[in-house]
Amino acid sequence: MPLLLPLHGIGGRQDLPVPFGIAVGGAGVAIALSFVVLGLAWRNPKYRGDKSGKALPEVVTRTVDSAGFRWFVRLVGLAIFLYAMVALVFGVDRLTNPIFGFIYILVWVGLVPISLLLGPVWRTLNPLRTIHLLLSKLLRQPPSQGLLTLPKWLGLWPAALGIFAFTWLELVAPDRATQPVLQAWLALYVVITLFGALLFGDRWFSTADPFEVYATLMARLSPWGRRDDGKLVIRRPLENLDGLKAQPGLVGMVAALLGSTAYDGFSNSTAWIGWAQNTDYSMTTLGTLALIVFILFVLVTYSSATLLAGRLSDSSRSALPGLFAHSVVPIAFGYVVAHYLTLLILEGQRTLIYLSDPLSNGANIFGTGLLGLNTGITNHSTTISVIQVLAVVCGHLMGVISAHDRAVALFPRNKALAGQLPLLVVMVGYTVGGLLLLFSA
Repeated sequence: MPLLLPLHGIGGRQDLPVPFGIAVGGAGVAIALSFVVLGLAWRNPKYRGDKSGKALPEVVTRTVDSAGFRWFVRLVGLAIFLYAMVALVFGVDRLTNPIFGFIYILVWVGLVPISLLLGPVWRTLNPLRTIHLLLSKLLRQPPSQGLLTLPKWLGLWPAALGIFAFTWLELVAPDRATQPVLQAWLALYVVITLFGALLFGDRWFSTADPFEVYATLMARLSPWGRRDDGKLVIRRPLENLDGLKAQPGLVGMVAALLGSTAYDGFSNSTAWIGWAQNTDYSMTTLGTLALIVFILFVLVTYSSATLLAGRLSDSSRSALPGLFAHSVVPIAFGYVVAHYLTLLILEGQRTLIYLSDPLSNGANIFGTGLLGLNTGITNHSTTISVIQVLAVVCGHLMGVISAHDRAVALFPRNKALAGQLPLLVVMVGYTVGGLLLLFSA
């Protein structure tokens, strides 16, 4: 990537206010203690998912649901997309081309804070949805109508595959910071997504578009939601997350998100780089295999833990991995914050400056090119390191709380705690391993 910073930020283990070993051990102990506290104080399910929430004023719901407002948001998303495509197609092939930062930072990383602050807004902002909607109007057919029926068993597996494809592009692909490579990937993404929508209707976006599914999952951590009666509501922390429905491919999706982020930290470690460069295999081959291994590791360990939890609680059922998958979403969110916060702040600024000159020909359309890059955050490496540790730990704590509430709802009361032990072990392992990978460089 055309970036001046390590992908996982500025701070290092030497910047922590306490020895690194104590920080890692304390994080693991904090997760374990939270399990004990929850077991003593939280014996009945408290979350009601999509049935819950305090309704916002009716005028807010009417405004958000109005055709005029939705078309305004759609056209904003489409205009930004087309503007970025000018840089992709006609801009020069060098690092000042804003398309690299636009895709790798503003879209991929920026989707998280946008979804957290505004909820599932990407479903309306998504430019490919808008293009499909315009095509449907041109063909005079409902956007939900397709030539074929989308199989239910397919679920989110296409989106999980898309996440793997994008993270492979971002972290492994050779020459990924060149226009031809990015043009080829985005061309395939646009063609596959739009062709699938024409074939199966607009439901294809919510099951196969990796960016939309990713943003929708992150939006489950937002306090904003829509109740079963259609009203826009504000909810307690994590209650929105409880409304995430189990479906095929959901476990694969969260495993791809968590595993790819873990690989990101691992791929920047000096041990991996030194070993990989001294082998007879290419970095692309080794990186691809390592990325697959990390994703499969999360998939296997998490699924095994949930299935074992069912056996220990006499609630053995094959659906348990999907029913607990929502608890992995805050863990993935914590890793994203820890790995990419400083990247978004610093390289996001640089991208906005470059966007003022999409063709890199000296033009300054919006005036942002006159703004300087504020690098003041680099003077606070200790604060950054603490934020990284807290992000990982808080993400796991939220995961433990979500898993506990689901466990007391599904498992017999006298065996709910015993059933959670495998999940606890896995989450403590993810916490310790995540911190080791985060500060491994």
